[in-house]
Amino acid sequence: MPPETRFDSARIEAARGVIDPVFLDTPLYPCDALGRALGCRVSVKLETANPVRSFKGRGTELVVNGLAGRAAVCASAGNLGQALAWSAQGRDVAVTVVASRSAPAAKLDRIRALGAELELVDGDFDLARERAVAIAGERGIRLVEDSLDIETCEGAATIGLELTDTTPSFDTVLIALGGGALATGVGHVLKERAPAVDVLCVQPAGAPAMTLSWRARRVVTTESTSTIADGVAGRLPLAEVLADLLVVADDALLVREESIIAGMRLLLEHAGLVVEPSAALGVAAILEDPERFAGRHVVVLVCGSNVDLPAYHRWLGNA
Repeated sequence: MPPETRFDSARIEAARGVIDPVFLDTPLYPCDALGRALGCRVSVKLETANPVRSFKGRGTELVVNGLAGRAAVCASAGNLGQALAWSAQGRDVAVTVVASRSAPAAKLDRIRALGAELELVDGDFDLARERAVAIAGERGIRLVEDSLDIETCEGAATIGLELTDTTPSFDTVLIALGGGALATGVGHVLKERAPAVDVLCVQPAGAPAMTLSWRARRVVTTESTSTIADGVAGRLPLAEVLADLLVVADDALLVREESIIAGMRLLLEHAGLVVEPSAALGVAAILEDPERFAGRHVVVLVCGSNVDLPAYHRWLGNA
């Protein structure tokens, strides 16, 4: 009997008919220059070539499709809030986004520009989530929880369909790991349609909660986070998402901050891509263990490019 999972393959297939095509069929291409720098064959799956500059729009399209004019609230490090606000436009759905006051200003500005009500809290993402839960109860509106709401995961899973539609010759897929929607969604499809492909999840060492949980096979929380990769900086993994991750992940890796910055620099220099730190986690993993990937064909998911430019220039030394 196959392991239990929250995913339904028929729903994932059907999702492609619901998601705005602007988020679908993102570029997948070999990047020889990046591969030469890293010592392996590298293909890039570019999830930033859309109006919200991240993969999150795939999931929010499914969420909003089921709201039928109802209001919604979410906590966000920035990308989910933008995506939910974008999907709600023109669909009679009022969106409130709760974010940390320390979130990148560029992300917060875009959330406002997309018409969402933005509430800021003093604290991290998990404190923003607590406030979003309270708002949902106070107003009687839909709480959208990234990774817990299966729509956010199955939207991300359509990336896996696109990867396997290419009749893959790749050996490994490197996936940024935060709340888990991207890793569990893509991982589910790969294990079903291309089980020989290694699904490797990557998290910053400064925000290791989900990786520690995967290794312990139980929820492990942390007191704090310290990473520039704000999009994956959670302290409190969700048991339901961890259960899905345990089914599909072949390994979970932790990388240093200096490797993340080096990965961002390589993506700029060899692929012409300006990315946020979370999107460089896969490249960082190769940098830290090149022998593991030597001679292999690796797909790197570039998951977001909503970067704060002043911070980006500081990290890369005015690149």
